[in-house]
Amino acid sequence: MVIGGSAALFLELEAAVSGGSSERRIDMLRQVTDLFLSDVDRLDANQITIFDDVLVQLIDRVEAWALAQLSARLADAPAGPAQSIRKLAFHRDAAVAVPVLARSDCLSDDDLFYVASNRGQQHLLAIAARSSLHEGITDVLIERGNSDVVQSLANNAGACFSKSGYAVLIEKAARDEGLAEKLGVRTDIPVNLLHELLLKASEAVKARLLKTAPPEMLGRIRATIDSIVEDIGGKPQKPTDYAAAEKAVQALSRAGNLNDTAVNGFAIDRNFKNVTVALSVLSSASIDSIDPLLANSRPDGLIVACRAAGLSWPTTNMIIRNRPNFAIPTKFELEQGKEVFEALSLAAAQRTMRFWSTRTSVKTAEVA
Repeated sequence: MVIGGSAALFLELEAAVSGGSSERRIDMLRQVTDLFLSDVDRLDANQITIFDDVLVQLIDRVEAWALAQLSARLADAPAGPAQSIRKLAFHRDAAVAVPVLARSDCLSDDDLFYVASNRGQQHLLAIAARSSLHEGITDVLIERGNSDVVQSLANNAGACFSKSGYAVLIEKAARDEGLAEKLGVRTDIPVNLLHELLLKASEAVKARLLKTAPPEMLGRIRATIDSIVEDIGGKPQKPTDYAAAEKAVQALSRAGNLNDTAVNGFAIDRNFKNVTVALSVLSSASIDSIDPLLANSRPDGLIVACRAAGLSWPTTNMIIRNRPNFAIPTKFELEQGKEVFEALSLAAAQRTMRFWSTRTSVKTAEVA
């Protein structure tokens, strides 16, 4: 029996732990680790527990550099020692924690969740590289991780993402082309999120995806890009019929009820025919000048129209967020929009809308 055959070594442990030098404790750590790894395939659960207890005592009493070596040696051990590996994974020194965090199968999801919630970026990066990760862990890594951590996750085929986790990744990808490219080739990305990702992606990112995507994703990417082009004006659209909307909005106006609250309700209900007519009435601009502002991928012109109509920022925000055929803007984009809205005076917005309305009327007459 391996334990009995090494009794002399274990008898030295108490002396080394209680009064021995640092060098002696490190030598003991090496000998115990050697013995464990040489016989790990033949040890039963009780024997592994004995080794685990010995290593835990030594881990508390040796320097970090020696623990980093221990972590590297134990990271691929198939059967523990569980408590020792857990202690190494929780260590604040990344050099000690990283090997077991990245490779050890002895760590539970609760262990990984604790480290992901409480340690630094190097710890998080090690976890992001694990061969498999469930949604609860990736949610924390996405929330706390820097760009390196998030890109590593996106590149990890064994990482699973929740709906909310994927949504945050898509938002981050709008400002990180490297992340966008990694997400774009994931075979598990939902269709609607691939659409949102490519809608926000630059032309350079789309071109690189079409060049580098694996065969199983290439068709999906091409179809999604074609769909986006079609949705935002790639083919001629029939003129929108605003007759019913004009009737409803004019009735509200005559009753004195066409106001910020009413337009907010239209936006929440995604009734954008009513939104278009309401903006036209409230800003004294033509419907033809409002219509293209709602169809433009950039919200700047729409913000001017909302300001000229006397709407509040919350209502303007609701209109921008709920526009058909467009992804929800990122937090950063909405903050930029709010700055534009607040910097724009009502008088300046109304002058701009009068100019746009006049120009649109002239162009319409020329076409006629």
